[in-house]
Formats: sequence, structure tokens, C-alpha cells
Amino acid sequence: MINDYLELRNAEGMPKLVDATMSLAFLLNVKNGVRNCAIALTESATPEVKAVLRTQLDTALNLHEELSNLMIEKGWFHPVNLEKQFQMDIESSQTASQIASLNLFPGDTSRLGTFATPEK
Repeated sequence: MINDYLELRNAEGMPKLVDATMSLAFLLNVKNGVRNCAIALTESATPEVKAVLRTQLDTALNLHEELSNLMIEKGWFHPVNLEKQFQMDIESSQTASQIASLNLFPGDTSRLGTFATPEK
């Protein structure tokens, strides 16, 4: 990774990385929603509430399936090939560590002279 994050050419691959990261965060939230619906369903007392929670649980499960399939199709998630998924997780953690080590607030952010600017 190049430390000059302000240069546009150094952002190559970032949109794919962001898409994969955001979809994984979304998948984890969907899983949490499935779990919460299932817990609420076991705690509900009236048939009306149970019916609503079953509908929400079915919707959450369908969303989980759609999102998982999309991530598998895009190559962002490998639930069957654990070795490949583990390698992706290692690479993601290394990239996150590299991003965390960047000096995101340097003292001098001036780009004066690096772009073609009209003379005064």
C-alpha cells in the first residue's frame, strides 16, 4: 500500500473493498436481526404478535439468503471454501492495519505546484 492516500491513483481497488466491507457489515446486521426475531418469537405470548414476528423472521431469512448469494456471486464471501475465506480475512485485516497506520492528518496537506494552475 502506498502511503500517499491523497493521490487518486492510490485508491485503486478501494470501491471493491468498500463494497465487500459494507456488504459484510450488512450481512452481520441481518444475522443479528434474524436472531433477535427468533428470540422475540419465543418470548411472545399472543398469536397476533407471533404471526407478525414469523413474518418478520421469514423476511429477514430471505434477505440473508439474497445477500449471501450476492456476496458469493461477487466473490466477497466463501462459506464453503474455508481456506479461501480465511485468506480473504487475513488480507482484509492486513489492509485495515495498513490503513490504520496511515498519517491521515499530516501537518502539510498542500498540493500547491502538483497540479496545473493558471498563473496570476
